Amino acid sequence: MNFEDYQTQASKTAIYNDADVIIYPALGLFSEAGEVAGKVKKVLRDKNGHFDPIERDKIADEVGDVLWYIAALCTDLGVGMETIAQNNLNKLNSRMSRNVIQGSGDNR
Repeated sequence: MNFEDYQTQASKTAIYNDADVIIYPALGLFSEAGEVAGKVKKVLRDKNGHFDPIERDKIADEVGDVLWYIAALCTDLGVGMETIAQNNLNKLNSRMSRNVIQGSGDNR
């Protein structure tokens, strides 16, 4: 499966009001990313940072939810996930070639 196929299939399960485009998936993305972070934090707290297969599967399930919200947000923005992925790689490769991959800031 590629990003475009995923985005098309995921959009069939998007159930929210037209008035909430962009906002709803953005808030869902933040929420699900927080769930990923929470599960990682609990592994640090409860299992001394040992990510056994069960914990990895739980985190992976949450990452899937993050992916769904990314797809919904991309759809609402009118841009394909493959375009987003390629643009991101182009940016990172440019930074790498200019030796500015480390550091902070959007404009490096």
